[in-house]
Amino acid sequence: MSEQIAATGKKVSDKDQINEFVTFFIEKQIFGIPVSDIHEVFHPQAITRVPLAPPEIRGVLNLRGRIVTAIEVRVKLNLPALEQGQQSLMAIGVEINGESYGLIIDRVGDVLQLPVSKSEVVPMNMDPVWQKFTSEIYRLEDQLLIILDIKRLLDFETKSEMAA
Repeated sequence: MSEQIAATGKKVSDKDQINEFVTFFIEKQIFGIPVSDIHEVFHPQAITRVPLAPPEIRGVLNLRGRIVTAIEVRVKLNLPALEQGQQSLMAIGVEINGESYGLIIDRVGDVLQLPVSKSEVVPMNMDPVWQKFTSEIYRLEDQLLIILDIKRLLDFETKSEMAA
């Protein structure tokens, strides 16, 4: 079993390590992203459509002088679009390879601290699209917390790559 030195100078084993996740909801499903991957949580304003962009790219927005690509996580996960008149009101800001993204979600949950030892592998019976974007899962009292891998979620294939 590997060990690390904690800030207190004491050795901490893997079973004692804690992962921190910001949770969010799409419909009734709870998802998580490691706190270390998140820059901010914000209300997206004035999203401008991008012509010929893939359907999961809602558009771009200006966030304090930065151009941020708004990603519709619902579409990326093959979930049904919101009903006419409903609107996602929250976004989670992340940065990958120097690019800023706003992950459009239904609502933000809590920050959860979960022991590394309680993490489970992605089940084989999970939807293949969700499997592709999931790094691990946690069984909570009454639901399954799906931890998303941001790098895989934001890996966009071009049409020529998909055709190959």
